[in-house]
Amino acid sequence: MTSTALAGRVALVATGIAFLSLTILHVLSPEFQPSWRMVSEYANGRHGWLLSMMFAAWGLGTLALAWALGPSTSGALGRAGVAFLVLAGIGEMMAAVFDINHRLHGLAAMIGIPSLPIAALLITRARRRADRAEAPPAWAAHLTWISFVLMGVAMAAFMRSLSGAGVDLSTQTGPLGALPAGVTSFAGWANRLLVLAYLAWVALAALPIVHARTETRRGTETRREALGTRNA
Repeated sequence: MTSTALAGRVALVATGIAFLSLTILHVLSPEFQPSWRMVSEYANGRHGWLLSMMFAAWGLGTLALAWALGPSTSGALGRAGVAFLVLAGIGEMMAAVFDINHRLHGLAAMIGIPSLPIAALLITRARRRADRAEAPPAWAAHLTWISFVLMGVAMAAFMRSLSGAGVDLSTQTGPLGALPAGVTSFAGWANRLLVLAYLAWVALAALPIVHARTETRRGTETRREALGTRNA
């Protein structure tokens, strides 16, 4: 197995672990309302270790995909996309080490969250322009930036609602314990959509690479068997 195929498989497995970890967190920590609680807030629950594992697996999957795509992604757009993909993986890995209570968690978000949509768009465009059969689907790339915009809008609306309810955000030192009366939000759902969209793009980008390498290997083995039969 080549390093590219191995990296693609790692990306798929790690992304699956991240998705499974996030799903389990919703079951084990129902006290965190998903409608307005951020995924990072699970760090303050009884299963913070599982959140760290989710972020670590997420980052590993993203970095493994960058490794898998690197050798076959050419051109300025493609190389820039892979660079942003590495930045996204670094941000996700940082979130595994620095939870929401650490001052560097915000830096991790600033690095990781905007980098992935940029990487997805650049890599998808570059690989489709090169007419590569294993190019990720365009709709998955667009879903990453759409989810990013939706989360930004949802967070802005949430902050505005809190200010209208008399919450002084300048003195807020941590996550809210409860929503003020009359305040509703879907920011938590938007945050989860973003995570799922990002994970989906990584998985969908890795899948055709693994499939292509598998088909190539099978074709090589078939040719060898045919050659051996003729020589027998």
